[in-house]
Amino acid sequence: MLFGSLTRVVRESVSGLPRAFWWLWTSTLINRLGAFVATFMTLYLTLERGYSASFAGLVVALHGLGGVISSLVAGVMTDRLGRRPTLLAAQASTAFSVALLGFMEHPAAIAAVALLVGMTSNASRPAVQAMMADIVRPEDRVRAFSLNYWAINLGFAVSATAAGVIAEYSYLAGFLGEAALTLVCAVLVYAKLPESQPVAVPVAPGTAVGPGTRLGTVLRDGRFMGVVGLSFLISLVFTQGSVGLPVAMGAAGFSPGDYGLVIAVNGLLIVVLQIPVSRFIEHRDPQLLLVASALLAGYGFALTAFAGSLWAYALTVCVWTLAEIVNSPTQMSLVVRLSPADGRGRYQGVYTMSWAVASLVAPLMAGLVIDRWGAGWLWGATGVVGTGAALGYWLLMRGVPVGAGGGAAAAGALAGEVPVGEVPVAPAAVAAGAVVPAAVVPAAVVPAAVVPAAVVPAAVVPAAVVAEAATAAAADVRPVI
Repeated sequence: MLFGSLTRVVRESVSGLPRAFWWLWTSTLINRLGAFVATFMTLYLTLERGYSASFAGLVVALHGLGGVISSLVAGVMTDRLGRRPTLLAAQASTAFSVALLGFMEHPAAIAAVALLVGMTSNASRPAVQAMMADIVRPEDRVRAFSLNYWAINLGFAVSATAAGVIAEYSYLAGFLGEAALTLVCAVLVYAKLPESQPVAVPVAPGTAVGPGTRLGTVLRDGRFMGVVGLSFLISLVFTQGSVGLPVAMGAAGFSPGDYGLVIAVNGLLIVVLQIPVSRFIEHRDPQLLLVASALLAGYGFALTAFAGSLWAYALTVCVWTLAEIVNSPTQMSLVVRLSPADGRGRYQGVYTMSWAVASLVAPLMAGLVIDRWGAGWLWGATGVVGTGAALGYWLLMRGVPVGAGGGAAAAGALAGEVPVGEVPVAPAAVAAGAVVPAAVVPAAVVPAAVVPAAVVPAAVVPAAVVAEAATAAAADVRPVI
């Protein structure tokens, strides 16, 4: 009975998603299976190369700085060049730079190439997230992002174990192995993933068309930048699992092996619970989910101040891991809903930057607080930050209607997102009296996008285009969950 129920949950969680999503999912899994550099960079520099801990910290910081820089650049590339070219360029350059890093010996060369690796490896994220938003229906996005997050953690759990074994024999093999798997991802993207960037439907002659979404447009979007700021706060909290927690446990007399056992609970729970939990939260109110996850994260880490045994530490990890499982797909789905189709790359780039900046700030914050006031103050601060983030989510999401379609549809309506099958009308054109100044239809969803003749006149959209879309739609009818 239990096995049958679990099988049904898994089947329902993976059904109904397009084929392109699963190729993208497979690419993500393969990429994370080769995550060697991020896991063992510090050990490689201190043990294998014999550099000081301060130099290792500098190199790791430069790696993170590269991610901050590339987030904005990759976001613009995703919108201008397309999702597929950006992915190919990012993954091919990552493969080259990771392999190059394994052969570097001079400190300056290692630092420079580490910066390059950080830039190239982070450049694929805006393109992946934008492509996922393009090819997955709005009502399925929370589930899709959950499955993708599950693949990330599954791949990382396997790669961390394998990398430990590989590092005992050859660090260079680890670098070359990651480069090879990243190159496989590039080949997979080239062979299996078509371009998904939305394309503009031809407009009527003489109709004024806006300049589109620029980076300045993103930065002036108050609601979205509020999400970015809250993402930065919640990232500061979650990053303490890999920054503050090992330092605090070491100061309390626990060994690195003890920390490894405790943090393994995080990966195990995500692998086991991500799919069933994503099914549960898929159509829940996003405001409630984000507020609850922020509180769970903040107070889950705050409970660490009272932990005195491995079991107690593991219990706190369980609390904030549940918050991570809920927060990550819900927040990523919210970002997509707030992003116009023609600016998803830029929006995703700015959002990705919040995590990259947090990865730079969190170690400095943890070290400063622990050195001056002790670990107890750090855990208390996480509770305060989590509470502040929860309040921010509550204020930001006020007024979001939750209708029959669930939280995803409601938040999408707030963002002005147009469901598949409808054509968006720019407000400026409505004021000018134009019928449809710019109709944006995702290229990967065109077969399912039936353009009503009453909405778009034949002079705007050629009859052949409408007929082709309607024919394809009739052959690809998918139920709305």
